This record gives sequence, C-alpha cells and structure tokens, in this order.
Amino acid sequence: MTADRARPAGGRLGLLDPLRGHHRRIALAVALTLTGSGLGLAQPLLVRHLVEAAGAGRPLTVVVLLLAALFAAQALVQAVAGFVLARAGEEIVLGIRLNLVHRLLRLTMPVHDRYRVGDLISRAGTDSFALRRLVADGCTDAVAGVIGLGGAVAVLIWLDPLLFLVVAVLVAAGLCTLAPMTRGMRRASLGGQQATGEMAGDLDRALSSLRTVRASRAEQRETERIGAQARTAYAHGVRTARLGAAVGVASHLAVDGSFLVVLLVGGVRVTTGASSLPDLVAFLLYITYLAVPISSVFQAISAIQESRGALERVNEILDLPGESDEPAPLARRPAEAAPSAAALEFRDVWFGYDPRQPVLRGLTLRVPERGHIALVGGSGAGKSTIFALAERFYDPDSGQILLGGTDVRAMRRSECRARIGLVEQHSPIFHGTLRENLTYGAPAASPAEIARVVELTNLDDLVRRLPDGLDSPLGERGIRLSGGQRQRIAVARALLARPVLLLLDEPTAHLDPVNEAALCRAIEQVARDCALLVAAHRFSTVRDADQIVVLEGGRVVAVGDHEDLLVRSPYYRRLASEWTVEAQPRALGV
Repeated sequence: MTADRARPAGGRLGLLDPLRGHHRRIALAVALTLTGSGLGLAQPLLVRHLVEAAGAGRPLTVVVLLLAALFAAQALVQAVAGFVLARAGEEIVLGIRLNLVHRLLRLTMPVHDRYRVGDLISRAGTDSFALRRLVADGCTDAVAGVIGLGGAVAVLIWLDPLLFLVVAVLVAAGLCTLAPMTRGMRRASLGGQQATGEMAGDLDRALSSLRTVRASRAEQRETERIGAQARTAYAHGVRTARLGAAVGVASHLAVDGSFLVVLLVGGVRVTTGASSLPDLVAFLLYITYLAVPISSVFQAISAIQESRGALERVNEILDLPGESDEPAPLARRPAEAAPSAAALEFRDVWFGYDPRQPVLRGLTLRVPERGHIALVGGSGAGKSTIFALAERFYDPDSGQILLGGTDVRAMRRSECRARIGLVEQHSPIFHGTLRENLTYGAPAASPAEIARVVELTNLDDLVRRLPDGLDSPLGERGIRLSGGQRQRIAVARALLARPVLLLLDEPTAHLDPVNEAALCRAIEQVARDCALLVAAHRFSTVRDADQIVVLEGGRVVAVGDHEDLLVRSPYYRRLASEWTVEAQPRALGV
C-alpha cells in the first residue's frame, strides 16, 4: 500500500476520502450485510406461514427446516460481512497512518518548531484509529441500515398501513432527539482527542528528560501535569459515552415503544376483526427485525460525528506545508556572479525565525573547497543558523546561498543534503546497533569504509569493548554511551557518506582531552579531502583552523587566522581570553 492510497489529490481528507481505494471491499461488505438482512426479513414471513399452517393442520417439517436454514445462512453471511468490514477498516487506518507518517517526516522545520512531538505521534496513532469507526459503524452501517430499513418499511406497509403509521411517528420522534446529541458528540470527541494529544506531548517531554526530572525531584509535578490532561480526556470521553448511550436509548425506545404500541393497537384490531392474528405476529416480528437497521442508522450518525473530530485533527496536519524537493520556480532569479570555487557561499543573507527579529543581518561568508574554517562568536551570533540554512532546513528571507557555485534554490533539497554532512552539538543516537547508527546516512557502506571512519574517529576501543562489536545495540538514545562516544559516532556517521562539505557544531563539546586531541587530528585529515565548517566554542578547535570567521550580531566582523585576529580584533581577543580561562581547569583534569 502506498502512502498516497487514501489521500485525495489536494492532500486534505474529506469525510468519504478515507474510503478511496477500498470501494470493492466495502461494497462486498455492504452486499453481504444486505444479504443477511434479506435472509432475516424472509424469516417473519415463514413464521406467519408456520402459524397459518399450524392453524390449518398442515405439515410443518419443511417450513421449520427452511426457517432453520435461513437462520444459519444469515449467521454465516453476517460473520463473513463482519470480517470483510473489519479488514477494510484496518486497511483504511493503515493508509491514513502511512499518509500521516509521510507528511510528518516532510513538514517544514518552522512547522515542526510549532508542534509538540507527542501530539504529532498521537495524531498518527490515536486519531487515525478513531477513523476506523467511520467504516465499521459509519458509512457501511448507514448504507446497509437505510436499505434494510427501506425493505422492512415496504413489508410493514404491505402488511398493515395503519400500524406502520404508528411506528413511523414514534421513530420520527426518536430521530428529532438525535440531532443535538450528535453535535455534542462531535465536540466531545474532538476535545478528547486534543487532550490525548496534549497528554502524549507532556509524557514525551517527561520521558525524554527523565534524568533531569528525577534529579529535580519533579516526578509528582509531572504526574500532576500529565494527569490533568488525562482527566480532561476522561471527561470528554465520559461525555461522548453519555451521548452515545443516549443515542442508543433513543433508538431502543423508538423500536421498543413501537412494539408495545403495535401490540396494543394490533391486539384491538385483531379482536375487532380488522386484522388477522398471523398478520399481527408477522408485523410484530418485523418490528423486532426493524431494530437492527434503525439502530444501524442511529449508530452510523453518531460514529460519523465522532470520526469527524479525528478527521479535523488529521486534516490539520495534512494542510500544513511540507518541504518540496523540486527546485524553486525562480521567476526573477538573482543574477549569477562569476563561477565560484567555494564549497559554500553566503551573499548578503538576511534571515530570522521571526522575520521581525533577524538573526543574520546581511551575512557574507565563503567556505573554500578544501580546508578547515571555524565560526566563532557569542551565543546568538548566528552559528547554528548558518548550518540550518546551509542544510536548507530554512530558506533565507533575502540574499543568496550557493553550494559549489550553484544557487541552492535551483537545486533539489535532497541533492543539497547529499553533498553536506551535519554533526549536531547534541548528536542524536538512534535506537539500534552501532552499525545501524554509523550507516544511517550511507546504508550501502562497505565493511572497509566503516572500518576507515571507525579508525578515523577513534572508535576502535568502543567497538572492541561492546559485546557484539558493531552489531551491539546502543540502547534508547544511546543511553549506554558517554557524551564523547555519541559525538564521535555522529562524526563517523557524517564522514561515512563522504560529503563535499562537513558541518560540525562544536564537535569537541563532550570529549575528554585525549579524545579531543584524536578528533582534532581527524578533523585535520578530513580538511584535506573536503570543506570543513566548524562552529567552535573551544580554543583548541579554533586555534588550528586555516581560517577563523568571527560573528557578532548576525554579521561577519573579522576574518583571519588565530595570530592575525589576536592582533586585529578586540572582540576575538576577548573570546580567546575567555577560552584560555575555561581551558585551564580542563588541562588540570578538573
């Protein structure tokens, strides 16, 4: 099943769009349901014939056997219909989940910045499953119920029009009470799903920072925060259940009330000779069978209202903008300058996560095809933002970014990212083995290539100590590793893809002096093969760079090597003195 199977061309799901691609299976389920209803509708007529035959003294064996056969056939057909319907419902849930996963992994970074991870996971899990009722109790029950109801109504009118009029009045009264209840069910369902999403978001927050939670003795506070959302979801769930029970009561009262009134009125008509006893028995049996299609219609209406709440939350995600891998249609492409030999170049780039508060202010930066370039500056100077723009997680508000001399907007995002390796400061480790983590960006890497990056990043000792070497599981988020080991794994993962530009966001932040020195040697070797741009906060990382770019307030304020900048840049001298003070305790092993 493809990710697009249940998604309409525009991306947004209409009420019936989840049924796309499943028409045949649903039609089969409806046909089987109607067949079962037909077999059920025939049974009261046989009972009527049975009563007449018993009164006339005729043999009853054939009629009894035929009635038993119809009963068994109805049970079998309904069982098959239930299975077909359940399978169609599961396939629809699968299709919606695939659509959501496809969409969630491709939403733009500004969108991801606004939403909580737990809430997004809830939409792919809980909300998508809620749409299963749209098929199981919604559209299929509505079709089968309406058709079954029509058949029963036709027979009831044929048997006794006056008694049918009594039944119609009572059922209509039940339907009139249904409208306000179903609207309330929709609101309660949506509120419950939103509260469940918030609860999932709070739980994800607490579990992903569990050590901090426990160190802060905040377990009870987090329990209360999550519990408040759980209680809100509970309250909405109870309201949904209460309204659902009311819908069930309305449907039962309509049928049971009709049965009692028909029994009373029909009995009077039989005693007066206006109707016969076999006709009354058949009519009463049809009233009983009428309960199934009437209940189906009532339940279908409530199920559709509940599903609409989940559909709203699913559509909220499908409506959000996703990343496009197509080159931007530049109607007025900026004039290209002479071909550049730079691996990466920023030309007068302005950018802000909030356009009213720019982070980069006319930044111009050039990274040559080979060599080690260090970015330095205080917090908020724009170092990580430069990396985010280079990887095209965001696009600049104005200015131009070139990769290998080509405007990145004229390239596919996948093409840009295939040429750039990124090592984040808080390097994520995925659940799985060391080998799976190393080859995440290069699944087809050979054992020799893996061995090369393991040696280059000084991971040999870790591989030897792990019980199964490269095939050892690393635990959730790499919990079994030190910070330095996680950092070196991330560097090795980036190098294995052989990028032409490697972005390192403070790669030595979690390393001890021995491993820091080893990584610095690796950086020096990598810089001979590709461009290397390092966001640095440590003196050791900066000092050996071929060129240092000093950032302040989103602008480049100085460029040069370490010795040159110590002479020319007061701001750099201040940073260097701070690094020297910070490095002294490390040198002493503190």
